[in-house]
Amino acid sequence: METTHSERIFNEARKYMPGGVNSPVRAFKAVGMNPLMIARGRGSKIYDVDGNGFIDYVCSWGPLVWGHSHPDIIQAICSAAEEGTSFGACSAREVQLARLICEAFPAIDQVRLVNSGTEATMSAVRLARAVTGRDKIIKFEGCYHGHADSFLIKAGSGLLTTGVPTSAGVPKSITDQTVVCKYNDLDSVKKAFMIMGPDIAAVIVEPVAANMGLVNPKPGFLQGLREITRLYGSLLIFDEIITGFRVCYGGVQTQLDIEPDLTTLGKIIGGGLPVGAYGGKKQFMERIAPQGDVYQAGTLSGNPIAMAAGATALTLLRENDPYPQMEEMANRLTDGIKVLVEAYRLEACLNQCASMFSLFFAPSPINDYESVGRSDTLRYADYFRGMLELGIYLPPSQFEVCFVSAAHTEEDVDRTLEALEFCLQQL
Repeated sequence: METTHSERIFNEARKYMPGGVNSPVRAFKAVGMNPLMIARGRGSKIYDVDGNGFIDYVCSWGPLVWGHSHPDIIQAICSAAEEGTSFGACSAREVQLARLICEAFPAIDQVRLVNSGTEATMSAVRLARAVTGRDKIIKFEGCYHGHADSFLIKAGSGLLTTGVPTSAGVPKSITDQTVVCKYNDLDSVKKAFMIMGPDIAAVIVEPVAANMGLVNPKPGFLQGLREITRLYGSLLIFDEIITGFRVCYGGVQTQLDIEPDLTTLGKIIGGGLPVGAYGGKKQFMERIAPQGDVYQAGTLSGNPIAMAAGATALTLLRENDPYPQMEEMANRLTDGIKVLVEAYRLEACLNQCASMFSLFFAPSPINDYESVGRSDTLRYADYFRGMLELGIYLPPSQFEVCFVSAAHTEEDVDRTLEALEFCLQQL
């Protein structure tokens, strides 16, 4: 595979950007490579500056449910841009997207639109502290909620990839307010509440953990969190930045009929453009300024281009229901992977939720941070490089998730399985 142009651009990038990237996992360090420079995407494919084409299972880390460059979304972006790129003022497009979100989630009466998932989770925690008058929060090992100070303790995503359990520059006075429990372990949560219950403002959780690879919740785990938080008067925050509008129209909470107090969203609600949101019942959201005393603001919040793209993407999802098709493609792919893993007697475990999946090079089962940590990352790196050479673009880290979009076809799946068989022969 020719990478001359990617290498040249990356060498230049390192002069001007830390590590040559604007987000750590893009650096490909976990797979022993320099990153490719992507030039364009169309449907289920992406193409780099050297002309190499790949079937894409990263999909911009999840939000591209419709694949790359869906014509309706592109048209919405162009039309909005022609009318103005930013106003710093109110617009009808904000109302349209907010209405779509509130109608999709029974637990959301009102929503505040922001510019990133980190902004959404940070603001939701601030609101929870204001509502409860408490300071401490509970998060879970391996769950990633963005890069706000409170969350950078045993986090997933890029931090797990690089083996960094926390981050420099985070004051101990802040980390003292974050309690870390074990994902899928209700007893660890109960013990924390027995000791610190009156001080815990909120529990924040990915209902399906998708930043240490994909880890599904055990039956009763999320329901147990709902019961415990109600018992102690703490708020339950579902971080559905990855799962919202990805597993179904709405989120995991709508499938399981669990109502968290606050929900955070991102990525997909912007149709692939930078956006985030947090929302909940009116009694909580009324505390947000200018109506209430919890301050949060953003000059580009509700940006008209992102609003147009997001409203178009969600409307397409609501009216066309691509979820059965995506899950069918994902099942076809994961069923084939399981057959090959067994045929080649590979020590591996595959976790799946709807159109998301992860292949762990580790013994089964994978259901928490500790079991994820047993993964053979060197073997994953070999697997990643082998698949890339064969035209399959996977997450450049064992601890990220693969996504199937509505643009993926049976031909894509069959090509992927052919590549995987060839790759496994080499491992």
